[in-house]
Amino acid sequence: MKLWDKGYEENQQVDSFTVGNDRELDLRLAKYDILGSMAHIRMLESIGLLEKSELDILLKALEEILKTAENGTFVIEDGIEDVHSQVEFLLTQKLGPVGKKIHSGRSRNDQVLVDLKLFMREELQVIASKVKGLFDVLQTASEQYKHILMPGYTHMQVAMPSSFGLWFGAYAESLADDMQMIVAAYHVANQNPLGSAAGYGSSFPLNRQMTTDLLHFETMNYNVVAAQMSRGKTERAASYAMASVASTLGKLAMDACLFMCQNYGFISLPDELTTGSSIMPHKKNPDVFEIIRGKCNRLQAVPNEVSLLTTNLPLGYQRDLQLLKDIIFPATTELKRCLDMAAFMISRIRVNEHILEDKRYDYLFTVEDVNKLVLEGVPFRDAYKEIGMQVQNGTYKPTRKVHHTHEGSIGNLCTAQIKAKMEAIYARIVGD
Repeated sequence: MKLWDKGYEENQQVDSFTVGNDRELDLRLAKYDILGSMAHIRMLESIGLLEKSELDILLKALEEILKTAENGTFVIEDGIEDVHSQVEFLLTQKLGPVGKKIHSGRSRNDQVLVDLKLFMREELQVIASKVKGLFDVLQTASEQYKHILMPGYTHMQVAMPSSFGLWFGAYAESLADDMQMIVAAYHVANQNPLGSAAGYGSSFPLNRQMTTDLLHFETMNYNVVAAQMSRGKTERAASYAMASVASTLGKLAMDACLFMCQNYGFISLPDELTTGSSIMPHKKNPDVFEIIRGKCNRLQAVPNEVSLLTTNLPLGYQRDLQLLKDIIFPATTELKRCLDMAAFMISRIRVNEHILEDKRYDYLFTVEDVNKLVLEGVPFRDAYKEIGMQVQNGTYKPTRKVHHTHEGSIGNLCTAQIKAKMEAIYARIVGD
C-alpha cells in the first residue's frame, strides 16, 4: 500500500532501492506518528473537516494502535511503504472510509517532520538524563577522592600535582558544557512543523497553534518553507550535541585506558570488569573503556555525515533526507549505551592512593617550591632559577607539600558550584 498510489505498479527494483530499510527504522517513529495523528485529527474536527463521532472512533482506534507501538508489537507489514501508510492502513481496515480522512491538510513531509521532532525531543531528554547520571557519578568520585594526589601532565611529561578530585571533577564540569549543547538542540527540535504540509502550506483553514499546544511544543516553525528546511537542521543540531558528549566521554575513556596501564598504575578495575588474553595469562584489559573510546570516535563523525548529506540540497523536500534516519537513529542508541556503561564503570574504579611515593614524581613539586620561595620574598625569576639549577645539578629535594586554595584548585574543587551550574542547565530541558 502506498499513500500516493495512482493506479500503476511501481518497478520492484525501484521500490526496494528507494524504500531501503525505512520499514525497520520507522518502527522507532510509530509512537510519535500516532501521537501526531491524534493531534492532527482533533484539529481537523475543530475546523469542521471531521464530525465529532468520526473523531471519537478514530481516537479510540489510534489509542489501540498506540498500545502496540508502546509494547513493541507494532509492525509494518510487507507491501506497506512506511509507518504513515501502516497507521492509515490499519485505520481504514478497521473503520472503512473514515480512516482515509486523517490525511486531510497534511503531507508525509510534515508528518515525518513532526514524528522526527517528537522523537528527537524525547531522545535528547533521555540523553540529558543519562549525562546528568554520569555527572552525578563523577561528582561523587570527585568528592570521595579529593584529597588523593596524582600526577598532572603537559606534553605527556610529568608537570604539576593534580588530584583524583580534580580529574573526576573536570569531566563532570565538561559534561555541563555538553549539556548546554543538548539543551540548544532540544529547543531546535521543540518546534511544531505540522501544518506546513508539503512545505508550502494548505488551503484548509488549519489551526496550527492548536496542534502546537496539543503536542506540547514550545512554539511552531511559523514559516511553512522554514518548517521544511528544519529537516536536516534538527538532525544537525542533535548530532553536534551528541558529538560534544562523545568527545568528553572518549577523552575520559582514553584517560582510563592510560591510567590502568602498568606503567601508570593510577587506577584499576575489579577483575570481572576486565577481559583477558588468549595467549597472555596475566592480561586484564580495559575493553569497555576501549569500546567506549571507539564508539565515541565514530559518534564524533556523525555531524560530518549529516552535513555532507544535506550540504548541497535545494529548497524543499528531497528524498535524500530519508537517509538521515539511518545516521541519527543508531547514533542516539550508541550514545545512550556508552553513557550507561561509563557511569557503571566509573562508579567501580579503584584509585591508587600512593602514586606519589614513587621518586619518579619528585619533579611534580618544583612549581610548589618555586612559589614557596616567592611567598618568602624571593623574586619569581630568581626563585625559578634557583629551583631550576637544583634540578639541573641533581640536588633538588621536593618538599612534597601542596597548598592550593583558589576556586577550582586541588584544595577548593567548587563541587557545589559545578552542581548548581549543571542543575540550572538541566532544568531547561526537564522542565518542559
